[in-house]
Amino acid sequence: MARKTHIKKYTAEELEEKTRHGESLSDWNRAMALTEEELEAAIKSDPDEADLDFDWSKVTIDPPQPKEVLNMRIDKDVLDYFKKTGRGYQTRINAVLRGYVDQKRKHA
Repeated sequence: MARKTHIKKYTAEELEEKTRHGESLSDWNRAMALTEEELEAAIKSDPDEADLDFDWSKVTIDPPQPKEVLNMRIDKDVLDYFKKTGRGYQTRINAVLRGYVDQKRKHA
């Protein structure tokens, strides 16, 4: 028996169009009005963020290891940020993920 799902899929263009027509469920004005302290408190109270509280300043970049080919979806603004850093942006994305995995392993 197939499981019912409530997930709806939209293209980036469809989402932009919905936002232009005021169909976004996000209250961006309220979010932009938050102080830094309120934002930090909101993040800490979000159960989806619970495992992400660690010190990124201690992340290191290790020598390259054999890589696997991966096709994944990533937020456009995140990808744009890494691409703007120039050549080797995929290596930097991998380094961020490596730092996350290493921190999780240390705390496990």
